[in-house]
Amino acid sequence: RTHRLLANVKAPMFFSTSPAPPASDEFIRSTNISNCVRYAPEVVAEYKVFSLLKQDGSVRDPDAELPNKTPDEWRTMYEFMVRLKEMDEVMLASQRQGRISFYMTATGEEAIHIGSASSIEMGDTVLAQYREQGVLLWRGASLQQLADQCFSNEADTGKGRQMPVHYGSKEHNFQTISSPLGTQLPQAVGVAYAHKLNKDGHISVCYFGEGAASEGDFHAALNMASTLEAPIVFFCRNNGYAISTPAHEQFRGNGIASRAIGYDMPAIRVDGNDIAAVSIAMSKAKEIASKQSRPVLVEAMTYRVGHHSTSDDSTRYRSVEEINQAKESCPIQRTKNFLIKNEWWDEESDVKLRETERRSVLKAIEVAERRNHPSPVTDLFSDVYDKLPKHLEEQQHEFIQHLEKYPDHGSAH
Repeated sequence: RTHRLLANVKAPMFFSTSPAPPASDEFIRSTNISNCVRYAPEVVAEYKVFSLLKQDGSVRDPDAELPNKTPDEWRTMYEFMVRLKEMDEVMLASQRQGRISFYMTATGEEAIHIGSASSIEMGDTVLAQYREQGVLLWRGASLQQLADQCFSNEADTGKGRQMPVHYGSKEHNFQTISSPLGTQLPQAVGVAYAHKLNKDGHISVCYFGEGAASEGDFHAALNMASTLEAPIVFFCRNNGYAISTPAHEQFRGNGIASRAIGYDMPAIRVDGNDIAAVSIAMSKAKEIASKQSRPVLVEAMTYRVGHHSTSDDSTRYRSVEEINQAKESCPIQRTKNFLIKNEWWDEESDVKLRETERRSVLKAIEVAERRNHPSPVTDLFSDVYDKLPKHLEEQQHEFIQHLEKYPDHGSAH
């Protein structure tokens, strides 16, 4: 399988109640039905894939403008890509060993995480799906914080109430991830509209996979964002598969970017394995969203090298040959080649980096595993009401009595 890389109730005051203009004022009329029938290939211009770096690290066009970054900044971006990969590999192994219950890797999509995250500000609110842990790392979350969440221990800011990899951090302006697919899309529009009302110059960034674009929430979100002129970047990771369903069985048409036309919003299609291109694409999208107060759709073309999750065996619906072929376009290797070509990196430094990052992940897991679980007595009842209502106080009291009577059923500490 290959990608087609081409690219009357009183209304609230922010809705227009003016009648629509007559068709003759807005549309061209024709009496010939043949002139009025159009198919997507005729109407929708092909979306070219914005790409800057070849797999060997060379620049495709000597005149192309690369992100304005210092050698240190390029190295930092690469280091975060490696950190993400090492974390994914160790966490995956931990799940296979039965130490955590679930995990999802981002193998093959590292450039999307770091490239996009490096082009937005902390004031920009992120609403992710469940494969954007690199974005959270870039925004300042530590390996320990992520490990604590995956192990659902007492240091987990979510108090063990979420599945592993369902991160959330108020400190890093990263909204908590929700399992149901696509729910973050319309929510992100509301966040963007709040930024607009506050006039703070910030945007919301909503990450999702191409599979989520088949959900009704996708269309509702794009329509709301367009009509409200909300400053938001919809960032689609088109990695070819919605769990086991390949893209060509999910939808017809010119990918996801072409859907922007129906909602009157600009769209960018970018090589998701090219960190330089992703960085510039996100910068451009943010500029449009912020300065023009309008939504932008970005479609990053990539490939999900790993399984959908630890509950999945992707070799049951795709060949090993296909996976190995995709590995030849590894975004980490491409970035590494670029650094070496510019004499900003070498193999010795690379080996040291990978060893250091792996040790850091292992240390974080060791600490997370030793920590206690959250307290069931308090954390089962808190954080829903500002003040615990009487009926929950009674339930909590009954729960404590149960634990005291049957201590083997759980711990009150």
